[in-house]
Amino acid sequence: MELNQKTLKKAYNYLSKDDCLNHLIIKFSGVIDISERYNENYAKALAYLIIEQQVSFKAAITIKKRFSDMITDLSNNEILKLDNLQSIGISYRKVSYIQNVYNYFQDSKYDFTSASNKDVITELVTIKGIGLWSAQMFLIFVLMRIDIFSPGDLALMNSLKINYKIDINNKKTVESLVEQWSPYKSVASLLLWKSIEEKYYYS
Repeated sequence: MELNQKTLKKAYNYLSKDDCLNHLIIKFSGVIDISERYNENYAKALAYLIIEQQVSFKAAITIKKRFSDMITDLSNNEILKLDNLQSIGISYRKVSYIQNVYNYFQDSKYDFTSASNKDVITELVTIKGIGLWSAQMFLIFVLMRIDIFSPGDLALMNSLKINYKIDINNKKTVESLVEQWSPYKSVASLLLWKSIEEKYYYS
């Protein structure tokens, strides 16, 4: 099942059993945009995710905008040949990772849309520079998979800590809570991210 407006409605209904999520649903259900980070060009989508790795939300937005402006109307092949990405604030290492992604999609015939979540992750992490976090973000925002939670996402874990007052270092506690949101973990994640972004919490 893919994440779309219809499944979003079902998800809100299901997740509203959780008092904290219900609080966030009341506040944010009308403003969450499930397609805001979607890109049908998989290489570009992953390049944006590489830019987001280990930088602040604000810095990522700025650099992604510069990257987007720079590659407007360029083909994947032309993007691969760019030699000035560092000039817009992308580190040398990340430039290398972005090139790896574009090189991968030069030849790849992999069918991401019909592959399982596990198989998508296994395939993507073969690309140097794409780890578990990036693969999980790709599943949520590009393939629109509805049941993904990323314990490696710092903002998400911070939101759990603030909203649920739990010890996020206790793996069992976190897993027990998150499992209650299945099969709509991605939607719970969207709500928890929005909570952190807007500094609006359940108390």
